[in-house]
Amino acid sequence: MRLTRPSTALVFIAASAISTSASAHLGLESHGHGSFVSGFTHPLLGLDHLLAMLGVGLWSALTARHADARLLWGPASFATLLLAGALAGVQGVVLPGLEPMIALSLLALGLLVATRLHTPGAVAALVVGTFAVFHGLAHGQELAGSATVWQALAGMLLATIVLHAAGLATGWALRTRPRWMARTMGAGVAAVGGGLLLQLA
Repeated sequence: MRLTRPSTALVFIAASAISTSASAHLGLESHGHGSFVSGFTHPLLGLDHLLAMLGVGLWSALTARHADARLLWGPASFATLLLAGALAGVQGVVLPGLEPMIALSLLALGLLVATRLHTPGAVAALVVGTFAVFHGLAHGQELAGSATVWQALAGMLLATIVLHAAGLATGWALRTRPRWMARTMGAGVAAVGGGLLLQLA
């Protein structure tokens, strides 16, 4: 049977949901830190960051009333505050509960995708932006002391935009698909977050 693009994404996230055997910052990265390439691949190879960024795009697309600028409130807020959090992390800022908040972001975003919960744009931006700060801090703390931090941050931001775009495209396609597909994707993301929270307890 030929898989459609949404079905392929569904299979990917469902498979990812099974992979809950690592810490909240999942540590799938095998690259060094500080270069543009390492900054770009960090969100792609870290399952926690990957699913969060895809989840933001999915939720935004699934709950949008129209294809207009309001569709971008969540992704724009996440990308902006991710960068702000990363800059704070580079400067040595530490917030308590960093890894639990990253795990909680997956649980919350997964549930938001699964339920297609509609919220005002400002509320959506606040929710995802709060989570983005913690994801950014995790990136920034790993980059502290690097001589090429700006290159890494540029790569991270580009990867974030790419993942948001992928989530938006997949979510928009899912609007015309059976609702169980989006629910399963959301449940998969939430399962990863819940599993990580249990490991951190």
